[in-house]
Amino acid sequence: MRIPAMLAGAVMALAAMGSVDAKTEEHEKIEVLYETTLNLIHLLVEQGVIKQEVADEMIRKAEQKAKASQQQAREQGGQPPAGEPKKGEVRVTYVPEHIKKEIRDQLREEVVGQAKQERWGNVNATPEWLDRFTLEGDIRLREQADFFGDRNAPAANFQAIGQQIDNTTKDSHHRERIRMRLGINANVTRGVDLGLRLTTGNVNGPAVTGDLMGGSPTSTLQTLGTYNSKFSFVLDQAYLKLSPWDWLTVSGGRFPNPFFVGTVGNIYTGTIGKAPHTIPTAGVVHTDLLWDADVNFEGLAVNLHPWKKQERTIKPFLNAGIFPLQKINQSETVKAKDKWFYGAQAGIEWVPEGADTKIRLGAAYYDFENISGVRNPNFGDTLFNQTAPLFRQKGNSLFNIDNDGDPTTNLWALASDYKIANATLVADYSRFKPIHVIGTLDYARNVGYDQDRILARTGQDIKPEINAYQARLTVGYPVISERHQWQVLGFYRRSERDSMLDAFTDSNYLLGGTNHKGYTIQGFYGVAHNTWVGLRYMSYDNISGLPLSIDSVNLDLNARF
Repeated sequence: MRIPAMLAGAVMALAAMGSVDAKTEEHEKIEVLYETTLNLIHLLVEQGVIKQEVADEMIRKAEQKAKASQQQAREQGGQPPAGEPKKGEVRVTYVPEHIKKEIRDQLREEVVGQAKQERWGNVNATPEWLDRFTLEGDIRLREQADFFGDRNAPAANFQAIGQQIDNTTKDSHHRERIRMRLGINANVTRGVDLGLRLTTGNVNGPAVTGDLMGGSPTSTLQTLGTYNSKFSFVLDQAYLKLSPWDWLTVSGGRFPNPFFVGTVGNIYTGTIGKAPHTIPTAGVVHTDLLWDADVNFEGLAVNLHPWKKQERTIKPFLNAGIFPLQKINQSETVKAKDKWFYGAQAGIEWVPEGADTKIRLGAAYYDFENISGVRNPNFGDTLFNQTAPLFRQKGNSLFNIDNDGDPTTNLWALASDYKIANATLVADYSRFKPIHVIGTLDYARNVGYDQDRILARTGQDIKPEINAYQARLTVGYPVISERHQWQVLGFYRRSERDSMLDAFTDSNYLLGGTNHKGYTIQGFYGVAHNTWVGLRYMSYDNISGLPLSIDSVNLDLNARF
């Protein structure tokens, strides 16, 4: 704090103004300033800004410095004072008026700033530490209608081969749903931020895709119509983010997707800003070929983004992380291994000089370790039961690892390994600001698929279906925050059976998972400040296997703060 130093300087300077050579009128002004400064020191002592002993020491040192200045003036000027000073009296040479004014202005600025910061005299003021917290949240009300094709196979046929879906034939299935998210962001200190988010939804996922209660790694929706039972409110994010330098961010805990997944300028770019944001930007939808927008990552992530704030044509970035999926306590009766997920992504942001286009390209590799199932070797064994995944949607190739001779107690596990190579390209054309035209291409391939290894593991000769892609075009305001702002988008996607892990893909298309192809058309319109409506139409079919076709319509009302 600079106030004690400033006050000490003021005492010394004002004491120096008490020269016997000064004029009487000037002397009176100096006396007034001297007394004002002393009174100010006493007031700061009373307010608890400084201690009494600190104030006494300030005055003592100021007087000592004034005496030293007087002695120096005698030696240099050769003119003795008119008379010897009395005890406790200090006499020095004249101080110019502009110096006194500068001291007064600096004192006023320091004291007023301190008073504002510590809220002197405001009995209703909140503590200063509360200013480091920000609160944000959003709510969405949805009417969802699912329309099932006439030629769909019965749900029981899907369940008999391990595919989790509870309804394939009931046409016009309507659900009223709600999502509420409340985020707390805190700046602990410079370079250290904390993020928390509470959401609706259940702690564990549903038993089957489309379960009425909702809740899973890929959804925070709560379905209405549970006989007025209360909603669950769960901790969805809890993380620390360290930013020791502008070009480095380290996140630990349970945090938003740290990888660039096809948007420009919002939280999903992988180049997270200084302050954490637990609620994504309104209106912006990233490419969800691999990851549902509600998926959070548990573990440790690093984002490198050198030259982020500099005017450069090309800005590279690097994102990487390690994430535990399932921790297993091994023993004599449990031989399954921990499941992990590793990811690394490198890319560039290219802003051509003089152009209205921003292009971002990312290439990623995601490695899921110990994710495939292991069949129990002997009758009645349960050694490898935990190689079955804790959560699935539908689509991936499966096999039964149970070995108890009971066909009604099948335990389904993944047949393939999953090592995903992914490339994402997004181009944002802003010539018509505030209207943007944004194009996105996303491609993924499971390079870990090994047909011979799967045959040895499962006894099944499963032909590879390992590619996925999505092409999207967005036109309108990139962010919906005010009335009459709008955004429309459309995309086509194809996601083959084992192109990626079905657990974390978007839960909307064909009611979640992989093994589907189709298109989506969506629009947003702002009806008030931070309030907007959205309408989405989706039409998707199975690529292979049992016939399944589902069209869905979502009508949303959203608000955020």
